[in-house]
Amino acid sequence: MPPKIPATAPALSVADLGISYGTQRVVESVSLDLTPGTVTALIGPNGSGKSTLLRTIARLHAPDAGTVTLDDGADVLALSPREFARTITLLAQSRPVPGGLTVREVVGFGRHPHRSRWTGQDPEGAAAVGRALELTRTAELADRPVAALSGGQVQRVWLASCLAQDTGVLLLDEPTTYLDLRYQVEILDVVRDLATDHGVTVGVVLHDLDQAAAIADTVVLLENGAVMARGTPVDVLTPENLSRAYGVRVDVTVAGGTVSTRAVGRHNATPLSLSAPAAS
Repeated sequence: MPPKIPATAPALSVADLGISYGTQRVVESVSLDLTPGTVTALIGPNGSGKSTLLRTIARLHAPDAGTVTLDDGADVLALSPREFARTITLLAQSRPVPGGLTVREVVGFGRHPHRSRWTGQDPEGAAAVGRALELTRTAELADRPVAALSGGQVQRVWLASCLAQDTGVLLLDEPTTYLDLRYQVEILDVVRDLATDHGVTVGVVLHDLDQAAAIADTVVLLENGAVMARGTPVDVLTPENLSRAYGVRVDVTVAGGTVSTRAVGRHNATPLSLSAPAAS
């Protein structure tokens, strides 16, 4: 039987969110729902506001307007840091590689909000760390120094740290960036399993449209800081929507419920894959 984390997953609702950098408004009146047991993928061209939206939900950027609430009506932006960290976790695009620490120690960082303020004790900590290591297939690396791992392995270690935090809402900002194909697939498999098998509420920013189509229940397409389309991958990933949003002709093929997208360059009639090449 697979490990079960967490037991419950709160829904999260964003209503009329407005976000600015200085005097420039970058997200305008965006509303969306993240529901338990599902994956919601935020897509769109560079500068469309998808990462800014995710970071604002994670309280790394203050909004100008709008609300972010849980299904019990709690204002996410008003939660104490401890309450927030027990509810929502974010896997950011990049994190430093800590020196002198083992994988198990780094994954243990995720247990900080669960430790007693007075004694530092965390009765459930060891079990939570063990589950996170198993889910991310990093258990065999547990005693190795993180500094000795590959980039793909480090990304999985940080994901394990997020899972050890044992929250109902998991946010991921471009989790497959710079990973080779194997690690991209493994990360996305874990994300899908968390929603399907463990009821986690997942919101993820992805650049690769085929990846979004493969793992998302709901796709939200952003253009110039506003929601251009939302719905199932088949409903959102249409040639009309994608060609308009990305400013290039995009061909879409749907076969057996699987959506495949390809962009066509001006000087070559042969379709070019939208997927960015992995860094070597």
